[in-house]
Amino acid sequence: MAELQDVTDISDNERVYRHLRREIIEGRYVPGERIVEARVADELAVSRTPVREAVRRLETEGLVITAHNRGAQVRPLTETDVADLYEARARLEGFMSELAARRAEPEDIRAIHAAAADFDQVVDEIDHGSVEGLRALLRANDRFHAALVSAGRADQVFRILATAVDMPLVFTAFQLYSLGELRRSGMFHRLIAEAVEARQPERAGRLMTEHVLQGRDAHLRHFRQSQREPESA
Repeated sequence: MAELQDVTDISDNERVYRHLRREIIEGRYVPGERIVEARVADELAVSRTPVREAVRRLETEGLVITAHNRGAQVRPLTETDVADLYEARARLEGFMSELAARRAEPEDIRAIHAAAADFDQVVDEIDHGSVEGLRALLRANDRFHAALVSAGRADQVFRILATAVDMPLVFTAFQLYSLGELRRSGMFHRLIAEAVEARQPERAGRLMTEHVLQGRDAHLRHFRQSQREPESA
């Protein structure tokens, strides 16, 4: 659940990796699109070596696949893939929320409440149609979920969860959300924080599961709408 980061004052390898990762997460490289090494190298004024290294790292994260005779491309997703990824994440984060409700220390609870309040503030203040606004939402959302996971004190489970949180899906969900849906997301954050503070693990887990599946529902609506549009054109 790493945040998007700036790409200045770092090595070429890291700069290319962060650039490509951001381009994929924010949808400027669409699923199935090829990543042409020469084009990326020219764009960023580097050799092909850092581009190859970045592609390898992105492949290990599951954002890129390498197909025979086609080279590297952004991993395509079917409707079933999206549903499965969200289901896996919902179960894992629901479990981590239960652990947080059992194990959180007072400072953890304060951090979770503060992160929930910060998310609400970002929702109220940003330009929802801008990339910078979406990035701010992503950072605020990441802080809340990271605070909750930290309170669960289960490092091994966190490592599994980190591979299940699909950042392009999270970013796209925020693009698809209406203002009302963003505020509903903030409401879930507050309710989860209250359940953790009240030591109600089952309630915290149920709320988190429903919260994560809110993103799934937005994506599946988008999938089905996009499939209908060509038929009506």
